[in-house]
Amino acid sequence: MKILFSRKTPIITIAQSKIRLANRTITMKELNKLAEELDKIDSFMLKTVRDFDNLIREVHPSNKKNAVNLLHYLALRSLDIRELQDKLHSYGLSSISSSESHIRGQLLAISQRLGSKKKIPSNVFDFETSKLSLAQKSTELFGKKEKELVPYIMVTFDTSLANDYEKVKSLLQSGMNVARINCAHDDENVWFSMIQHIKRAEKITGLTCKIYMDLAGPKIRTILKKKDKLPVEVGHSIYLTDEENFKAQKHTVGCTVPGIANQLKTGEMVLFDDGLIETRVDSIELNKVKLQVLRVSTKKPYLKAEKGINFPTSVLSLPAFTEYDKTCLPFIVKHADMVGLSFVHHKNDIMLLHHALGRNNKLALIIKIETPEAVKNLPELLFYGMRKKNIGVMIARGDLAVEIGFERMSEIQEEILWICDAAHVPVIWATQVLETLNKSGIATRSEVTDAAHAALADCVMLNKGTHIIQAMETLQDILIRSGGHHVKKRYTFRPLTIASRFMTK
Repeated sequence: MKILFSRKTPIITIAQSKIRLANRTITMKELNKLAEELDKIDSFMLKTVRDFDNLIREVHPSNKKNAVNLLHYLALRSLDIRELQDKLHSYGLSSISSSESHIRGQLLAISQRLGSKKKIPSNVFDFETSKLSLAQKSTELFGKKEKELVPYIMVTFDTSLANDYEKVKSLLQSGMNVARINCAHDDENVWFSMIQHIKRAEKITGLTCKIYMDLAGPKIRTILKKKDKLPVEVGHSIYLTDEENFKAQKHTVGCTVPGIANQLKTGEMVLFDDGLIETRVDSIELNKVKLQVLRVSTKKPYLKAEKGINFPTSVLSLPAFTEYDKTCLPFIVKHADMVGLSFVHHKNDIMLLHHALGRNNKLALIIKIETPEAVKNLPELLFYGMRKKNIGVMIARGDLAVEIGFERMSEIQEEILWICDAAHVPVIWATQVLETLNKSGIATRSEVTDAAHAALADCVMLNKGTHIIQAMETLQDILIRSGGHHVKKRYTFRPLTIASRFMTK
């Protein structure tokens, strides 16, 4: 039996007008209809690139090809193709899933199997060229690594490491690829000591380690007198005001956001202490907000000073790039390889940082996704970020989970991974990875499963902890075991809200 790939005689040459495949009869009409559906999608992808050509023109030359692929993917994910996927799968063809990095190339490859004479253009990724591109982007951002099957490992530095060279060297020898320094803590003297230890350990061990510094971003914290505790009880009310108007009044907590009473609306949610205390805006009064307490999920039902506050349903006038961040930039530019922009909402936040850095600096940008707005605006953030040669994305799961709701976290982090994969933008999986193990020396079952899922990302971040070396070794073991399996998952593509929103702009 002779194998052919032509539209008139799809898949194989036989005398009949029907093909027997997997105990199922497929007519030529069905195959032609399938090919037509793929052609329509391909045309839609090309139209999308034409419609958003202005975005492509602005990105760095090295990112143009993957920016085009991102547009192809967003076009596809704005459609519901689940029925088409089922047909492709039942016919023994690729169902297009797990093809984010080369989405149009995969579509054209399937069309060729159905007889199409369209070739995959040189400016379109296929499976092999996308693998090379993704690997190159990760290497440029995070450096070389010893174990190819294991994602890069980032470790958050504790203040104590400024005075502990041996611990820093042990971290490097245990597999640390990236050292994270959080500018929200300590000062330049402490940061410099940490970096000196890293440089010394690199010379002695022959290993390499990139330095990543996080800008602090806006601090949204409670204000109370140091020893004060504000009791909270479900059904009762408390008041929220800003620092200027806070006078330690009864049932009142201050907030570091200036003019907070003018930025909230009735019915919006306000969360305290990593979401442990949930309140709702009941009314707006002069310079303060009355909050009704809806939930208290802690054994200590009171608020203290310096606790985090989240406003998941509000739009605050609060820039991600602060005056304090500006003072940190000269040190970061001089000593770091990457800079992280915290609490990003929209492209203007990145624009301000780009402007402050200037055109000629080679610092790589990490866009931290930790707000609902950042999730909604992810495509726009990526296109704007890709104006720099090297960028990455951090899924900052701590604040993000509080902001969007814990029940949505699994879905959202996967959507972020898919879209970043389409853009060939490396992803850092961050917050609470093996946290119980890191603090106590023994892992919970659920966090081991979570750590295995982290193999989907390019880099995994561990926080500071007493058992950090053990956590690193355990993480590597988990990632080696799971890293070869996650690509075998088959996803179906319902319309992706992020893509649909982008396409209707």
